[in-house]
Amino acid sequence: MSSPLNSLLATAFEQRQDLLAQLEAENTNAYRLFHGSAENCPGLTVDRYNDLLLVQSFHQPLSAEERQTISAFYATKIPGMTAVYNDRSQANSRICNPLPPDELLAAQQQRVFSEIGVRYLVQGRHGGQDPWLFLDMRAGRRRIMQEAAGKSVLNLFAYTCGIGVAAAKAGAAHVVNVDFAESNINVGKENARLNDLPIRPRFVLSDAFAAMRQLAGIGQPKVVRRKNMPDFPKLEPRAFDLVFLDPPRYAKSAFGVVDIVNDYAALMKLALLCTHEGGTLICCNNAAQLSREVWADQLQRCASKVGRTIREIEWIAPEADFPSPDGQPPLKIALLRV
Repeated sequence: MSSPLNSLLATAFEQRQDLLAQLEAENTNAYRLFHGSAENCPGLTVDRYNDLLLVQSFHQPLSAEERQTISAFYATKIPGMTAVYNDRSQANSRICNPLPPDELLAAQQQRVFSEIGVRYLVQGRHGGQDPWLFLDMRAGRRRIMQEAAGKSVLNLFAYTCGIGVAAAKAGAAHVVNVDFAESNINVGKENARLNDLPIRPRFVLSDAFAAMRQLAGIGQPKVVRRKNMPDFPKLEPRAFDLVFLDPPRYAKSAFGVVDIVNDYAALMKLALLCTHEGGTLICCNNAAQLSREVWADQLQRCASKVGRTIREIEWIAPEADFPSPDGQPPLKIALLRV
């Protein structure tokens, strides 16, 4: 398979040359080099994060020959990168391949990369499964940097706080990042420290439902149906100029259920109530089976029920390193003027 695979890698690299030149000029050294679902090798992704070459397989493991083909190809195109392979072909896309001690040490090394002049941390292997920054969200971070100057920004389901750090770098007046995982918040704080930010972002370790209910002025009871709720930080009501909502596909906690296919409205309603009248709400949905048209209708109906008007909707598409032949990328980003 090495010869056909080598040809696919070469075609993908050639098709990215204009984009890579643009990104280099913008001080960006992180991007997807190969997007297998759209480039004739489903399940294979190859990403660059500065000197880290992150190779991941989601449908079936790569053979030793295939891994060598990938490493050898990019060694000639972008010399000096360290290749890390994560086999995620098993249940729940969990990394399942052990690495030799020397490769594991290299995979666990913290590295710094740059995107549009903002610096972030990355590790090929860490306590979680996903990379610390999702590269297809570059389009969202780019737009946040265009929108954030002088505004208050709420970053919900913040993960490692890339959106919030980008907003602060671009001159936001106030930034609040909310995530339930302490490990994610800790990486977010390190990302902030890497950059010369004009403000100090706030990091809130909280379930998003509990945070949104408080910020929206609804309040979060400590006891629900005679059951004590887990501890959560107390927040004062506050509306924001710009709210970014990027939930996972499905998650369940004592505070609520995240289901972006069947009940996005449960999240959007609260996010809208945290958004100033005349402000901007950016909603994200990465469920491939949900079309943009169907989801847009859900967003409109939810806003109507809350008594808010979507004055304008703009679609933000992933950039050219995430090609979508049918024009329907799994990641949908909707900018709503509300």
